[in-house]
Amino acid sequence: MSVEVAPYNIELFFELSADLLCIAGYDGYFKKINPAVSRTLGYTEEELFSRPINEFVHPDDQNLTQQHRVNLHKRIPLLDFENRYLTKSGETVWLSWTSMPDDDSQTVYAIAKNITHKKKVEDDRNTLIKNLTALNSDLKQLTYATSHNMRSPVNNLITIFNMLDRSKIQDDETLEFIEVMQNAAGNLRETLNGYVDGLTDKTALRSTTVKVNVGEALDEVSRSVSSLIESSGATLVADFTMWDVVDFNECYMESIFLNLITNSIKYAKPGVKPEMRIRTDIVNGQKQLIFEDNGLGFDMEQVGNKLFGLNQKFNYNEDSKGIGLYLVHTHITSLGGSITLDSQPGKGAAFTLHFRG
Repeated sequence: MSVEVAPYNIELFFELSADLLCIAGYDGYFKKINPAVSRTLGYTEEELFSRPINEFVHPDDQNLTQQHRVNLHKRIPLLDFENRYLTKSGETVWLSWTSMPDDDSQTVYAIAKNITHKKKVEDDRNTLIKNLTALNSDLKQLTYATSHNMRSPVNNLITIFNMLDRSKIQDDETLEFIEVMQNAAGNLRETLNGYVDGLTDKTALRSTTVKVNVGEALDEVSRSVSSLIESSGATLVADFTMWDVVDFNECYMESIFLNLITNSIKYAKPGVKPEMRIRTDIVNGQKQLIFEDNGLGFDMEQVGNKLFGLNQKFNYNEDSKGIGLYLVHTHITSLGGSITLDSQPGKGAAFTLHFRG
């Protein structure tokens, strides 16, 4: 028993295709096109047939397109060739062509996809990368200049402390105060030297990880800001029993502690002494560092995804520069980790740093 099969309607396939289908002659004119060509370019069939194809090509792409057209006449197929066309209204569209020559009939069979949206996405991405690269470069230069330029006055201050004749000072409180300032200046010099050395080696801070003891890093930072902690009446309780060592960058870890501690003191609730609790945890095999305080907190609906952005400020504190949380976020994410925040206005904040496994 035989089954009759209706003949395929090739012409209907040609007419209904969403891609641009065309047959062009070696003379550079369209010979046959499907409706998608007219819809995309905005010209009627009569207009498209009456002018050389290259006149519809974007002026900046005409020479390159003509060169590839010559190759087609030499029986060299054209695969995934991208160029721009101008529509009748003057808009630019990007097309990706696959073309096959037929030397016997002196014609070219071509299929094109409209990739304008893809190109726009690529352009937006490249612009974003360019802007981020420029911003990163500016921040690097600013950090380098600041760290380098501040070393001279800090060294000068240390020299003054070393020149002091402590034997002539009888007041114990004054001697203790001088000792605190001298230690603070020394710690500042070490920090600045570390930043300069790291920036001199372009990949040092980004790639160098060591076994960092979080307790030791916290002690170092606490000593450097001991006067601030004491004058604010702040308390800091740490519990590193779950883990106390992690693969990380030492400078980054100290910077994270420094910014979180100083922020907690800076944004304490009026009339309430700052309280900070730092602990470690392990969740699903991932090391976490949790930093909690009893400060002003954040309105998460208001801050949204701007929380860790550069120059983002969420209060009227004159000392706020919108850099601290940006640095914390950059430090942890640049080494494969992440950071989350749980907070409510007036109920403090809980930052959780998730370290790369």
